[in-house]
Formats: sequence, C-alpha cells, structure tokens
Amino acid sequence: MSPPEPGVKASGSSWAVYRRLFAYTHPYRVGFAVALLAMVVAAATEPLFPALMKPLLDQGFVARSDFPLWLVPVALVGIFVVRGVATFSSSYALSWVANRVLVDLRREMFGRMMRLSSAEFEREASGMLISRIVFEVTNVTAAVTRALTVLVRDSLVIVGLLGWLLYLNWKLTLVALALIPVVALVVALYSRRMRQLSRRSLEYTGELTRVVEEAVHGYKVIKIFGGYGEQARLFERTSEKLRGFAMRMTVAGSATVPITQLCAAVAVAIVVTIALVQSMDNQTTVGGFVSFITAMLMLLAPLKHLADVNAQLQRGLAAAESVFALLDKGEEDDRGTQRLDRARGELAFEQVSFRYSGAASDALRGIDVRVRAGEVVALVGASGAGKTTLLNLLPRFIEPTAGRITIDGTPLPELRLADLRRQFALVSQEVVLFNDSIRANVAFGSEDEVDDARIWTALEAAMLDAAVRALPEGLDASVGERGTRLSGGQRQRLALARAIVKDAPILLLDEATSALDSETEREVQLALERTMRGRTTLVIAHRLSTIERADRILVFEQGRIVEQGTHAELLAADSLYARLYRIQYGNPQS
Repeated sequence: MSPPEPGVKASGSSWAVYRRLFAYTHPYRVGFAVALLAMVVAAATEPLFPALMKPLLDQGFVARSDFPLWLVPVALVGIFVVRGVATFSSSYALSWVANRVLVDLRREMFGRMMRLSSAEFEREASGMLISRIVFEVTNVTAAVTRALTVLVRDSLVIVGLLGWLLYLNWKLTLVALALIPVVALVVALYSRRMRQLSRRSLEYTGELTRVVEEAVHGYKVIKIFGGYGEQARLFERTSEKLRGFAMRMTVAGSATVPITQLCAAVAVAIVVTIALVQSMDNQTTVGGFVSFITAMLMLLAPLKHLADVNAQLQRGLAAAESVFALLDKGEEDDRGTQRLDRARGELAFEQVSFRYSGAASDALRGIDVRVRAGEVVALVGASGAGKTTLLNLLPRFIEPTAGRITIDGTPLPELRLADLRRQFALVSQEVVLFNDSIRANVAFGSEDEVDDARIWTALEAAMLDAAVRALPEGLDASVGERGTRLSGGQRQRLALARAIVKDAPILLLDEATSALDSETEREVQLALERTMRGRTTLVIAHRLSTIERADRILVFEQGRIVEQGTHAELLAADSLYARLYRIQYGNPQS
C-alpha cells in the first residue's frame, strides 16, 4: 500500500498527522463504518436510562397512576442488552481495523527501512529502528482505537445527555454547559506538554532498546572484559531517564482528571441548589429533578474519559510522528531504467573519488582502472587504504562523490538497482547469516527454486558438506541467531556456498577466508579458484599468499592505486607490495 498523503509532514499539526493516520483505514472502511455505527447505537442508549427516571417517579411513585410495572424492568434489560451488543461490536470491529492498520504500517516501515540508503542506515541507531517498528507503532494503533472510541462514543453520549437536559430544564443546562470550556481549556494546556514528553519518552525507549541489543550481541566481550558494571550503569541511567519522563507524563496526564472532576462537582452543587429552589416554587417535579441529576452525573464519566484520553492521544500522535518520519525518509536512488539480465563482467572506474560524510579527506582519490570480463583482480594495502570502499561502490551501497563507474560500458545509475545487484555475489569478513536452516541460508535470495542437489554441490565446493552431513537434521539444521551454532570457519564457508549458489557473473570477496585455518584455507582457496573461472572477481586479502595467482594486483595507499601488476611483476618492482610481502613471509629488513 502506498503511503497516504505523502505531502503531509510527520511534524505537522495534530489534525494533519491524525488525518494521514486515518487514511490507512480506507481499505477497511466497511469494518470502520460498522465500528462507528455500533458506537452511535451504544451512545444513544445512554440518555434512555435517565429518561426512564422521570415517568417512573412521577407516574409510578408520586401520582400512583395505572403505570405498567413490567415496562421499567423490560426497558432496563433491553437498554443494557442493546448497549452490550453495540459495545462488543464496536470494540471487535475497531480492533480488527486497528490490527490491520498495524500490519500495514509495520509492512510499510520494514519495506522503507530495507530500502534506506547506506548513509541513512549509518545515521540511524539500530535500536531506534527496532523500537519504531516493534514498539512505537503499537502506540499509534492505540490512538486509533482507544482514543477514537472515547472521542466518538463519549462525545455522542455527552451530546445525547445534554439534549435530554435541555429538554428537561434549559436554565439548569446552561449552568452545566459552563463546565465544557473550562475542561477544554485544561485539556489544551496539557496537550502540548504531553506531546513534548511523549516524543522524549519514545527517544529514550529507542535508546534503551539499543543498550539491550548491544548487550545481547556483545555478551562475550562484556564477560571477558568484565564490563558488567559499566553496562549495568548505562542501562540504569537510560532506564532512570525513561522513568523520569514517564512520571512527568503521569503528572501531566493525571492532573487533568481531578481538575475536570472538581469543575463538574462545582457545577453539580450549583445545579442541585438551583433545582431545590425551583422545586419549592413547583417549577419542577421529583421525576424531572431526579432525571436531571441522573443525566448530569452520567455526564461525569464521559467527561472524565475525554480528559483522560488526551494523554494516550498525545502519546499516539507522538508515535505517529516518529513512524511517519521513518516512512518519509528518502529511499535509495533507483531511477535507472536499463535492464541487465547477465553482465559480461567488464568494470571501469573513471576518476572515481569518494569521501565519507564528515571526513576530512577522501577515502578514494582519482581511481582510474579497468577490469576485463573474467579477470581476477586482487586489492591489497594497509587497513583504511580504501579497498572495501571500492567494493561498496559497485553494488551502489555508496555513491562516488566524483567520477563514474560502468559495467559493460553502462554507468551504474542508469541500470535498475535490482538488475545491477543481481550481477554481484558478496562474501565479506563480516558474515551475515539468518536464524533459519542451512538450506534457507544457502538458497537465500535466489529468484528460482534451488533444489537440494544444487545446495549440496555448493556446500562441497565450500568444503562444508561433511560437517552438514554429520548433523542429525542435515540441511534442516538451524544455524542459530547470527549463525551462533556454527564455528567461525563454518559461518564463512556457508557464506561462500551462498555466493556459489547465486552464480553471479561478478564475485566480490572481502577477506573471504579470514576465519579459516591454514589447511582449510588452502582447500577453500582451491574451491574459490574453481568458482572464479569465467567470472570477474575482485578479492581483498591481507594474507598475500591467497592472491598470488590473481591476474592483476592493485596496491592501495591512502585512497590511491600506487602500483598494479602481477605478483611476480610487483615483487620485481621492489616497492610497496614487495615490502608488504617481505613483512609477512620474509625478512622485513631485506
């Protein structure tokens, strides 16, 4: 579902935010209409009860006329039956709509999150993103359900009761009506405060989520370095800040109720006094007086609800602003129109430079190099020299600040993003696995159905088939969260198998064998060499022995390519590459 009213900013007025939020209920307008109709019916039964008091007292007790005794109990039971059915129907229908909207919002938020640019991902803390999708959006649906129920049903109840009061005694009703502007003023004074506190509370909820997430994923580091106290203090500080805002919200939200009740009590006291004076002058009957007081007392509950719902409404609107802020973030630039089924694999970097946001200097400077289709090119150099940055430019995780990159002669931005990324398979030193089976992780993202034979072939090529066959569940074995049930080497080999199954024409290997022991590394290197055949391959490796057979080696230093050639040519040149090689495998001084 496309975002309703994308022109409405998340930081707009309450009505603009609420209007945008209610646009999500449009696909479920039938259920929404049922809920509203049921609320109207439930609200209409409220004035009937005080209305029964007048004939019951005037004709049944005072006048003692031939008043049918059966009428009152039947009417009372009938009123509450209708009210019960209407209340249940409205609650069920509104909950159905709210949960549908909740799913739609979460689906849209998750989709937008996955399409954020890498720069946005780096700016947004993971805890904040998780908090928005998992927690904050539930406050939004609370604004749709609880707040709407109170605003619609209780407002109608107030209108109905006021109508009956005006019918009974318009003079006394004017006294009761004086209560409404006072309550409105109290609610208005606290609304802005509640919204500000709600926004800050949501921020600290996201911060608390981030702290917990980091502790869960970093428990080994916390244990080995004895960081219990530091993490506990951080958690306590964040929890205390959240508690402080929660208490301020409680003060701001709870203060409206007693103030409203005090105003109502004053109004009731004045009305009772005036009614007593009128009864002495025979201006009202006992039934009329009791009916009026009953209706007026019944006004207190909906007035209290309207005052009380403001806190929840402001929390919901603050959460809606946060949700819409995520939905309004820009997506990755995908304006390319050219299709590309399978590339030959020819790459060209033409005077490409890149600078990270806030950095003082370029991470890449004037890169000008061509990679032939099927060529194996290794990237070497010190950490921070720009090697990984170069690889990240190819799938457009980041965009060059100068120059351009082409694949088979076509500039990358002119290609559809999905088609461009279909050309690459990536294996990095930061292996990402999902809490699913081995089969699902190997076949992850494949557009066509991958049979078990193909998966086993990939596992054999990655030297992982024996370990998987030894598992009782085989391919159905779960890898655990982030692959925790596998060793570091097994996780990396599983990532290699996933890249093999994808069968992309261009292979990106960023320290793909860094977690393997020497013996396994040699075996996997042979498997990789078989996989590289016929594919353009860019390899980053700090262990230079793994790239000796590369067709060409590019040597990076401070964002520039300072040397290139084969392993033998670079050794003969006796420059930076030769020094790096001697440091690893020979005498650094020679």
